Amino acid sequence: MISSPGSSADPCDARDGSVPAWDDAPCPVLVLDSRGRIAGRNRAARRLTVSSPGSDVPPSWLAEAHRRHVAGTPDPTAGTPAGTFGSRSYEAQPSPSRDGHVAWWLFDRTDLAQAHETVRETRERADAASRLFSTLLSSLNVPRCAEVAARMATDHLAEAAVLITPPTGHRYAVTHALRGRRVVQETRQIDPLTVPGLDEALRGFPPVPARWINPDAIPDWVIPEGFSGPVGSVLVTPLPGHGVPAGALVLLRSDTEKGFSPEEEVFARLFASRAGTALSAARLYSEQTAITATLMRELLPPPLSRVHGVDYAGRYRTALDHERVGGDFYDVHPGPDESAETFVALGDVAGKGLDAAVLTGKIRNTLHALLPLASDHLRVLRMLNGALLTSHHARFATLVLASVKRQDDGAVRLRLTSAGHLPPLVVRADGRVEEMPTQGTLVGALPEVTARTVETVLAPGDTCLLYTDGITEARGGPLGDELFGEERLRQALEGCGGMPGEALVEHVQMLAAQWLEPGSRHDDMAVVAITAPRGGTSAGDRAPAGAGGRARRKA
Repeated sequence: MISSPGSSADPCDARDGSVPAWDDAPCPVLVLDSRGRIAGRNRAARRLTVSSPGSDVPPSWLAEAHRRHVAGTPDPTAGTPAGTFGSRSYEAQPSPSRDGHVAWWLFDRTDLAQAHETVRETRERADAASRLFSTLLSSLNVPRCAEVAARMATDHLAEAAVLITPPTGHRYAVTHALRGRRVVQETRQIDPLTVPGLDEALRGFPPVPARWINPDAIPDWVIPEGFSGPVGSVLVTPLPGHGVPAGALVLLRSDTEKGFSPEEEVFARLFASRAGTALSAARLYSEQTAITATLMRELLPPPLSRVHGVDYAGRYRTALDHERVGGDFYDVHPGPDESAETFVALGDVAGKGLDAAVLTGKIRNTLHALLPLASDHLRVLRMLNGALLTSHHARFATLVLASVKRQDDGAVRLRLTSAGHLPPLVVRADGRVEEMPTQGTLVGALPEVTARTVETVLAPGDTCLLYTDGITEARGGPLGDELFGEERLRQALEGCGGMPGEALVEHVQMLAAQWLEPGSRHDDMAVVAITAPRGGTSAGDRAPAGAGGRARRKA
């Protein structure tokens, strides 16, 4: 009969062999006296390693459980006593004996504990990968993604991490991370062939096992400054991207740490795949942003200033505040010198947003190509109309063209032509407002274009105002349904005599914005002021950036 927890047999008898069945029990049994010292062991217990040879002191966790058991004060929150004994994990169950000793039966739970530990590590790694992905996707900046990935790799995988992204020319972006230290990023020339497996990883080949890489072969540029001790183990894994590799990750552990286990290598590959996906998305976003910015520069109206002794000012506001371009546009194309006319165009394409902006860009480019014909407004309009009719766009546009030349007496001569557009307004220095009687048909809708050109002279202090219908059709007022209108605009301009062009366009935009019902939709708004300055010369004049600047340089 084998004694078990709660049995009446005295396990202490195992010391003299009187109960050999108990001594042959498969699980270790330790008998502790009232003072907590080992008073007896069975054969299985004798095979266990004690803290020191001949010691009669049990493991600390078992001694504490015995003390509580003898005192009758068990810990209700502690559960079954458990801990390690030698290299194994055990749970202990007490069995009192007749002489006041307690036999503690030790049940091996090593495999179960290892399973729990494996589950815990797997859960932690899954959580880490999830946090990594969420953190990386929160930033669409490539250097920031690389920094976060390298730092999190040191938190969960290795003492040090080095992230290398594909080269730009002959230089690579290298991110060094060391646990507990600041991440360092640099761009440098490297030879991937000096790191075993790095060249293959950068080209997207599967990683080689860490045990195949000789730590002594790692060059100094890979090892972050402050890394403790020689390199003990190395893991190189690719960062998969969207169709093309996003880089490679090198993980380093010192010789004082254990090498990478197969499970850790699998997790490192999962980690790298998440990091590579985020880096690839960030790179794609950066490339698209750069392309958009380049195209946007060509669509945005140019900044205006004084050209050949004439002041120009402009303001532009899109229909939607979150957009930078729309269907309204203006350009100033300076002549080759002061004796030639400066060509000014302001227009409004039907529609709003990006689709209208695309046609706007086409019209601006076409007008730029027609600059040699700019002295003949009607001919320019007819050729532009033909170009729009043969395009795939089903939109039309209205324009007003102006040819501007400063005279020797300081006055400015204007030739104005409207193609379905609102008539320009001239604000005299004394406050009078005159409407220029030019008119014509819009472009891009009918086979033929007709237009009437008028001339006027701006005396010093006078300003000619070109504007789109986004100003006059701003809807608001006391009831929120009234248009700002041309008459209200003329009345507002009567108090602006002699005002500089920059201040005048700002004033007009402000009046239209204030008239709008808060939160209401509105059309694109564009305003250009052509002003004959009071006194001064054309010395130091410069062409505006954009299409006009290119025209001047070309001439």
